[in-house]
Amino acid sequence: MKITYLGHSSLSIELSDKVIMVDPFISANELAKNIDINKLKADYVFLTHVHEDHIIDAEKIAQNNNAIIVSNYEIATYYSKKGFQTHGMNTGGSWQFDFGTVHVVKAIHSSSFPDGSYGGNPIGFVFESENKRIYVAGDTALTYDMKLIPEVIGAIDLAVLPIGDNYTMGINSAIKAADFVQCDQILGYHYDTFGFIKLDHTLAKTNFSKHKKKLILLEIGRSMDV
Repeated sequence: MKITYLGHSSLSIELSDKVIMVDPFISANELAKNIDINKLKADYVFLTHVHEDHIIDAEKIAQNNNAIIVSNYEIATYYSKKGFQTHGMNTGGSWQFDFGTVHVVKAIHSSSFPDGSYGGNPIGFVFESENKRIYVAGDTALTYDMKLIPEVIGAIDLAVLPIGDNYTMGINSAIKAADFVQCDQILGYHYDTFGFIKLDHTLAKTNFSKHKKKLILLEIGRSMDV
C-alpha cells in the first residue's frame, strides 16, 4: 500500500491497482495549494463524515474519475440523489471490494453537510488489502471501543489518527488510541490547517517516542509505503 498525504485529513491510498481518496479537502486548503485536484486519480472516494473540511472536493474528484463515493447510509443516499455512484455502509459492517475488505468502525464526533442536511453518524475505516491493515480514524475523540479493532478485525499495520486537538483528539489521547489499537506506527493528520489545530511537530514526535511509538508527519504531497 502507498499512502500520499494531501493535507488536513485528505489521503490518497493506492492498493491492488486501485486508488482510494479519503476526505478530500484540498482546493480550499492554502497549505495544499500545490495540489491540482484535476490531476488526482480515484476509483473510490471514502468519506468519514460531511463537515466542509472533509468533503469540499469530493464531488469534483468523483466526477473527474467516475468514482464511487463510499460512506455511511445517510451520506451515500445524499450523493446518490445527486446522481453519483455510491456504496452505503454503517458502523460495524464490512464489505469485500475489488481491492480488498473495508470495515466501518466507530468515531465520536459530529456530522452535518454545509447546507445543514443530516450527515448521520461519523465513522472510521479499516482498509484491509495486500496482507496489510490501515486504520483511518476520521475525526474522533478517544474511545474505549478502539480496543475492539485489533481484537475483532486483526493486527493494525498503520494507524492514521487526528492529532491537532480542539476538534478531535490531541497528542496524549492519540498516544492512548495507538495503545488501544495496538499499533506503534502512527501517521498523524488533522493538524496545522487552522489556527486552533496548529501543532508543535517536535513536541508531538518526542511525546510519541517516549511511549515507544513512531509518529510520522508527512509533508503535503509526500508518500509512504505500508
